Amino acid sequence: MQAIEIMSPAGSFESLMAAIKAGAGSVYFGAGQLNMRARSSSNFSPDDIREISRICKEHGVKSYLTLNTIIYDEELPLMREMVDLAKESGLSAIIASDISVMEYAKSKDVEIHISTQCNITNIEAIRFYSRYADVMVLARELNIAQMGTITRAIREQNITGPSGNLVQIEVFVHGALCMAVSGKCYISLDNFNASANRGACQQPCRRAYTVKDADNQIELEIDNKYIMSPKDLMTIPIIDRLLDAGVTVLKIEGRGRSAEYVKTVTKTYQEAVKAWQNNQFSKEKIEKWTAELNKVYNRGFWGGYYLGERTGEWSERYGSQASQKKVYVGKVVNFFNQLKVAEIKIETHAVKTGDTILIIGPTTGAYETQVNEIRVELNQVEKAVKGENCSIAVDETLRRGDKVYLLVNAGHKLFQVQQNG
Repeated sequence: MQAIEIMSPAGSFESLMAAIKAGAGSVYFGAGQLNMRARSSSNFSPDDIREISRICKEHGVKSYLTLNTIIYDEELPLMREMVDLAKESGLSAIIASDISVMEYAKSKDVEIHISTQCNITNIEAIRFYSRYADVMVLARELNIAQMGTITRAIREQNITGPSGNLVQIEVFVHGALCMAVSGKCYISLDNFNASANRGACQQPCRRAYTVKDADNQIELEIDNKYIMSPKDLMTIPIIDRLLDAGVTVLKIEGRGRSAEYVKTVTKTYQEAVKAWQNNQFSKEKIEKWTAELNKVYNRGFWGGYYLGERTGEWSERYGSQASQKKVYVGKVVNFFNQLKVAEIKIETHAVKTGDTILIIGPTTGAYETQVNEIRVELNQVEKAVKGENCSIAVDETLRRGDKVYLLVNAGHKLFQVQQNG
């Protein structure tokens, strides 16, 4: 059976470790200016690349650097520096959309993956890009039948990449969708002089709008305010059909998302793939997985265009519709490795037995556990309040400085958490 790779996003070291610990087969990340999240607060510096490569190799995970913006002449030297750095650091591949990047990476014998920006929709495009790449992501606007046609043609026509192996097909399976074809949108450039194709999108499509006539006499509020903001892609119910169609790399969107998002989504899709491989994919499991995905950031879910739909499903309100949220409570100030006990300084809201906490750190990733026992100055207590240091048993190695959060239902009022303190 063909191996299936879960490709997870990493916008921080916390997310990187969360992906690895959740079972990702690969991670993709941006560093510096030449990637589609160049203006994001969740972005690495070029100096981080060697450390990312080291961590991934240590855990047997592939590492992909995104160099997928359009490139201008004055940026060619920087692009070459980034490709050289990727090679020197031992990264697994780069993700590219500009021919200048592909040509240079090929000359340096650096593995290339084709970005969604290339909008691959047919076998001739596959054949063209096969001179550069072993892995290609298909346009998100294709349906499953079209994907199956492409993967069959690859096998029947023996289309191979530079490695000599058959070209592998990658698809997005989860995360934000853009209303524009393959994200090629110019609204942000027109309104804010910040180009989406340069990694600087200001996301004006995510806003609510009203319509006003030219004489400023009539203003109408649009019934569905978010007419340009699609719900997030979620393919758990059809993951078996995607895999049956011959897709081998499942890509999760979300380099700007939190470590717990990366952990939850990666783990969920990994479980779904294993269920498919073991002929245990079922309606009951789909319901359980969907409930898990609902806990983390989402704008509501739909299945994208993969089932042949041509009209998007639009977000009903701004921001996340996650069923669960995290509330900061403090940080780890000490960890006793032999006892597997963390000493936590409570800085904001109380923690009590029965609570579920989330601990996030650059080496820890995102660790979630239920609090079964709390001790303050060695005495067992029901809760620890603001200003106290408490000890909690865990089954994961934590580090000083790791941040500790309470996980609560989205309907939970913050003042209720404060009252517990």
